[in-house]
Formats: sequence, structure tokens, C-alpha cells
Amino acid sequence: MDRYAAFFKSVDNVMNGLIRQKYIVDRRISTTVFLSGRLGKPLLIEGPAGVGKTSLAGAVASALGTELIRLQCYPGLDESKTIYEWNYHKQLLHIQMHGSEGDIFSTEFLLERPLLRAFQSTRPVVLLVDEIDKSEEELESFLLEALSEFQVSIPELGRVRAKHKPYVVITSNSARELSDALKRRCLYLYLIYPDAAREEAILQLKVPGLCNNLAREIINFVQKLRSKKLKKAPSITESIDWARTLLLLGADVLDVKTVRETLNVLLKYEEDIRQVDREITTLIARGKTTGSREESKKEKPVGVQDRAVDPVLARFDF
Repeated sequence: MDRYAAFFKSVDNVMNGLIRQKYIVDRRISTTVFLSGRLGKPLLIEGPAGVGKTSLAGAVASALGTELIRLQCYPGLDESKTIYEWNYHKQLLHIQMHGSEGDIFSTEFLLERPLLRAFQSTRPVVLLVDEIDKSEEELESFLLEALSEFQVSIPELGRVRAKHKPYVVITSNSARELSDALKRRCLYLYLIYPDAAREEAILQLKVPGLCNNLAREIINFVQKLRSKKLKKAPSITESIDWARTLLLLGADVLDVKTVRETLNVLLKYEEDIRQVDREITTLIARGKTTGSREESKKEKPVGVQDRAVDPVLARFDF
């Protein structure tokens, strides 16, 4: 059985594979990824920035042992930059050297862009269409058609079909509403920030050497910030960076001075930093918190009961 078939053999295999890539998932996420692979449907992931949408695509690619091909969407992105472009400099050089002899519209002069690269790959790859909500609706319609048939048309060469159907992940930060047609053709997954227990597991995996007490205080502080009206709430990546920062500074507990000096690692807007700075004393107050061990034991996250499936999760007392 090849690696692709083995990964998508069961929901447990998907969960195990992602956890081995240090991407902690619950049963709901694992099931959606599994069904997307088995049904051959693109996976559309929405949610706020920094919850792990792009990282999930990377974890799937790593678990499959294949390449992640990323199409980063932005305003003004058109079809040519998603499929192919002609190497005009090489074509011009060819004409100067050989005159009109030879075909300058052959694959020799073709520059493959992400979509065509994914279709032309000699093995199944993961195609990530990142932040599709930043592109125009016209590009969305084009991608919808191309990913429905897994083929594109190049006027000079004809129709190009995918050699291997890629596993497609489409992400959106919900900057605009996506079309019903796109959502209808995808399996849908909405990611939110992790709860305290899962975020503790993420920190322990990503930041070796972090003591349990400091990890809980970091999580409690960060989750309090996410409940506030900030311009940009701290992402999971920023929580990890902050934990690494505190570890480098030799901190074993949060104190006002250390938090104040490192807020710029966690927050990226000056008005957010000023707002939080005024409330630091209250925010780091110790006692019973949403991130405490007692509360996290009361209600285990969905899928945590399955941690015995893989020994990596067994290290964490959710």
C-alpha cells in the first residue's frame, strides 16, 4: 500500500499522520480531512488568521511525503499567473539565433505556475490555494472550473489534464463571502483558536523545555487577550514565538516586567500593545483560570480521548 492510500485508509490514520507532523487535531478535523481525500473533493478551510489553516495543508503534505505547491492569492492575480507564462526572453533569444525556424510555443519555453505544476507532477501533490478571499470572483470561478475537471487549456498546446489528481486545500480568512458554487463543490471546515488543553499540547510539542506551569500561564494570558477587542488577536504561531522568547529569557513565571518587555512578540499593533499594557497586572493575576489543569480535566476536547491512537499525545495530560 502506498503512502497516500495508507494515510487515507481511516480517520485514525489521518489523525496519527498529522500528529506525527506536530499538528494536533481533534476527531472533527481528522474526519473532514479523511473524507476530503477519499471523496476526492477540495477541502475549503475558513477561520480567522493564525488558527492553522495553511499549516494543516503543510502537515498533510508532510504526512503524505509529497510536495506542497502553494498558490498565494492576492488582488489582481489572473489566470496566467496561476497556470503558465511563456518565457519571452528565451523565445526572443531563440528567434535571434535561429530566425523563424522552430516552434517557440512548445513546452521548452513554458514556465509552469502553481496550478500547472500540480497537474504536471509525476506523483500526487498537495495544492494549496491560500487566501482565496483576497482574489477577485473571476479567478474564483476559473479555479472552480479547473479544479472540477482537473484540467486546463493552453491555446498553443491544447488541453492539459492532471497526471495525478492533487489533494486540494483552499483557505479563506473570510475577507469576502465565497460563492455558493465553490462551497458546494468542497468539503467545508471552520477552524477556531484551540482551547486551553489543546494549546498546551501544541506548546509542549513546539517548544521543548517549556515547563508546565509557564505553559499554562502563557495559555491563560493569550486566551484572555483573544476575548478582548483587539485589532489582531494573537495567533497560535505568535503564542509559540512568545513561549520561545520567554524560555530564552529564562522566565519560569509571568511577571509584569517580562510581559511588558515582550508584548511586541505577541501583539503586532501599537494600539493593541498600549491597551494590554494598561491591564497587564489584571491579566496575569493568578488563581483559577480558564487554562487551569482542573478546568481542562472537566471537559476533554473532542478527539483527545483518542490520544492512545498515537504515543505522541500520550505524553499530555489533557
